[in-house]
Amino acid sequence: MRYVIIGCGNVGMELARRWTAAGHSVVGTTTTEARVPELAPVCSDVAVLRGSDRPAVERAVQGADAVVLTVSPRLSRSFDAAQRVAEYADTLTASAATAAAVHPRVVFTSSVSVYGAGTGDVVTEDTPVTSDDDASPREFANGEQAVLATPGGTAVRIPDVFGHPRDIDYPSRVKMAHEMLGGSVPFSAASLLYRIDYRDAAAALAFVVENGLTGLYNAVPDAVVPPTNEAAFGAICAEHGWPALSFRGEIRTPEMPVSSAKLRAAGFVFTHG
Repeated sequence: MRYVIIGCGNVGMELARRWTAAGHSVVGTTTTEARVPELAPVCSDVAVLRGSDRPAVERAVQGADAVVLTVSPRLSRSFDAAQRVAEYADTLTASAATAAAVHPRVVFTSSVSVYGAGTGDVVTEDTPVTSDDDASPREFANGEQAVLATPGGTAVRIPDVFGHPRDIDYPSRVKMAHEMLGGSVPFSAASLLYRIDYRDAAAALAFVVENGLTGLYNAVPDAVVPPTNEAAFGAICAEHGWPALSFRGEIRTPEMPVSSAKLRAAGFVFTHG
């Protein structure tokens, strides 16, 4: 099989490794020429492009059996609400619309931020999308819509990704928030701190593609309900003697349990803690 992965960050790279090891042909993309040597060992071919560049994407996906978008907005432009507007629109919505326009089988890596705080007792794929006007939920939802408008479109909603060796650990994230942001973060204090290991995120995307699944799927480890952001990050602050973080509530994610029963019913198993 021939697959194209647009946006080879930690999850995209892990997905490329899985498929290359299985004998598939994988085209990986990056927006940075300097990352080509990093992608080359795990991809059959590497293309330098932005996901919103239709001519470049059209060339890259020729002959592909599926296209997976694991694009991610730049972290440096994610902390400020005004900066998120253009960054998320170009990285998420424009990339999804471009891929959907040039290929019939696109899988979009979305976010549980589309639910906002959530409604009801349990968040499922049937839970309505939030009406919050922040760029994060709005552009993830717009990206989903662009992909799901095609017969072969799939959107996989994941929480915060962790576990990669080059990831910033959570105490370091809190320290950075204090040093660079004055201890103020755009997230909601009451949101549950759901996380997914980058290997499970890649495995979920591979499972969806290889099993021909279409539509919406939550890929959220749901065996245990996690603590809230306030509780989890408050404990880190207390342990290190730092002041508590201030949560601005601009980006809200579910405040009640999230279910991935639909994906598990299809046969997927989360294997990493």
